[in-house]
Amino acid sequence: MSERRAEANRPLVRRGWVRLVMVLAAIGLFLYGLTPDRAHAATTIAGSGSSAASGGSTAPPDSGSVKRLFDEIVPKLLAEHKIPGAAVSVVAGGKQVFAGGYGVSDVPNRKPVDPARTAFFMGSDAKVFTAVAVLQQVRAGKLDLHADVNTYLTAFKVRDSYPGHPVTVENLLTHTGGFDDTFMGLAEAEPRTNGGLGAALAAHQPDRVRAPGVTAAYDNYGVALAGYLVEVVSGQPFDQYVAQHVLQPLGMDHTTFTQPHPAPVDADLAHGYRPDGGGQTETKGLYGPLTPTGAAAVTTAGDMGRLMLAQLHGGTYDGGSVLDREGDALLLARHFGPDQRMPGMAYLLEQRNRNGQQLLVKDGDVPGFHSNLALLPARGVGLYVTVNGDGEGGTGGWMTQQVLNEFVDRFYPGAGAAKAGAGAGAPVVGGELSKFTGDFRSTRVSQSNLTKAAALMGSVHIAARDGRLVVSGPVTRDPSAGDTQWEQVQPGLFQQVGGSGQIAFELNADGEVTSMLTDSDPTIAYEPLAWYQAPELHQRVALGSLVVLALTVIGWGVAAVVRAARGKGRAGQPVARLLGWLTGAVLVVATAGFALLTSDSNALNQTLFLGDSPLLKVVPAMYLGAAVLTLLMVICAVVAWRRGWWGVFGRLHYTGVTVAALVFLVLAGGYDLIGTGNLAGSLDLIG
Repeated sequence: MSERRAEANRPLVRRGWVRLVMVLAAIGLFLYGLTPDRAHAATTIAGSGSSAASGGSTAPPDSGSVKRLFDEIVPKLLAEHKIPGAAVSVVAGGKQVFAGGYGVSDVPNRKPVDPARTAFFMGSDAKVFTAVAVLQQVRAGKLDLHADVNTYLTAFKVRDSYPGHPVTVENLLTHTGGFDDTFMGLAEAEPRTNGGLGAALAAHQPDRVRAPGVTAAYDNYGVALAGYLVEVVSGQPFDQYVAQHVLQPLGMDHTTFTQPHPAPVDADLAHGYRPDGGGQTETKGLYGPLTPTGAAAVTTAGDMGRLMLAQLHGGTYDGGSVLDREGDALLLARHFGPDQRMPGMAYLLEQRNRNGQQLLVKDGDVPGFHSNLALLPARGVGLYVTVNGDGEGGTGGWMTQQVLNEFVDRFYPGAGAAKAGAGAGAPVVGGELSKFTGDFRSTRVSQSNLTKAAALMGSVHIAARDGRLVVSGPVTRDPSAGDTQWEQVQPGLFQQVGGSGQIAFELNADGEVTSMLTDSDPTIAYEPLAWYQAPELHQRVALGSLVVLALTVIGWGVAAVVRAARGKGRAGQPVARLLGWLTGAVLVVATAGFALLTSDSNALNQTLFLGDSPLLKVVPAMYLGAAVLTLLMVICAVVAWRRGWWGVFGRLHYTGVTVAALVFLVLAGGYDLIGTGNLAGSLDLIG
């Protein structure tokens, strides 16, 4: 499982009034102290080596220079991000040249991180094991990469939402299956019997929201389904299969997918944390049935060095083999990417570029744990970094990226254009930029639950100014990037001004933009929105409606108290006014509840994984109740005009309050805060 994004991925909104919208209207989401020791843990493993790597050298980095780099940067980053501990391993030249532990794995007991023994939850890095397992069955002739997955499924079937366009095994390995991204409530706080992988997949099959093989959209369900196919054709539970066919051959003795964990692994298990005031709070939500995506899977930095060495050397390490050379080549090759100028997808490994170096990367994020596996196949080098903290402001995943960036910059700095990016130094291409402007939404945004509200924060706005594009939103991995500027260096390809990023636009036959791609994440695309689907417009309308409702609730409440104090009795048509007051009050309280639910992004990450907050049920129920009250208000408003209730101003005010409630509920429904997203979405107001 992964939250990139948020992963990543995390969306940024910089304008002050938009922040006000997020707090007051709570129509934003995501969506995931104790200062760590500056001294690294006592246990450090380093291989031998004599010559330090220098910029641009083809020689592998040696242990001494690698150790000096990490001793310099990792403790500093742990302190900066308020993360308790980290482990790092580097392989090069056919061996592990370094493995080091920093900080602590257990905050109360101050237990130091041991890179050889301390097991960290790996999150979505487990997907790399799933890809290996699937390819093993492909090489054995039991799975066909281009076959319909329903060929192998017997207990349930993938719904035929796009006749003639079945989901294939390869679609599952490239995030192109077309499934909606739904993960809420599928995690567990503690390991327990959960009915098995197949039962969970059958019970929680998401909608298919796009045709397979067309667009990438990060897909936990699809990867879990790929792992289940291994179960079906091998006859073994996934965790047992991985243990026998991947872990044992490579000697990965401190890695397991089994839950509960074996006692020796649990004895050295790191605890995950998120900053809480001046200290750290332990996180939950790390177990569950979707093991192939990372639920319960744990590993050590040392063990991951063994996996990286096998991937870099034809599927074999130290006499143990998990793939033949052809299978390993399949694992690392590019298999999806609509624009050849941009990074694409290998099998669950993502292509990235830095300093002219081609990387294959997989990061993992679960509550309290973030990791990053990166291969430089042309150099025979791999790096794995993992931390046991969400970090202040949810920056744990960014810290692992910073470690990777520092490593590549130190040992493979490149020069000139190569360092800045593939398009740096190229002449700027002129032309009209207006067709590239507007609002764009990530394909990872859910279409079926309240996490769809993330679109209000995670969407991207693009404007043209002085011959450049100005982009507001998460198109780079740096959460502090803010607005960025881009110059066109090829038709439809833009280079970041003062940075190394690139974005590209796909066009249809009529020259209209159909999607935007970024070089920071090939697992998603950004699709254009119509002007009336723009998040900024929705934010303004929602805030305006909420202000009208809140002022009405306050005004009518004060008026009622004043009338009672003066003994003037009730206002005319008290039932209609009471309906209006109740509707406004329920909407304001529900919105405040949603604001409370989403106020701490780190805690929210865990809450969504577990689905354990009462607010996840109370808030939608209150919005639904407000919808019923609003329908009654509509009836009252019609009757008020027909029968002449109150004066003209009174009728106008009541009608305005009714319209404000209706508009707010349409937006809330469109973003699935009520559970009626499909209904509101059919109006094409939200997208």
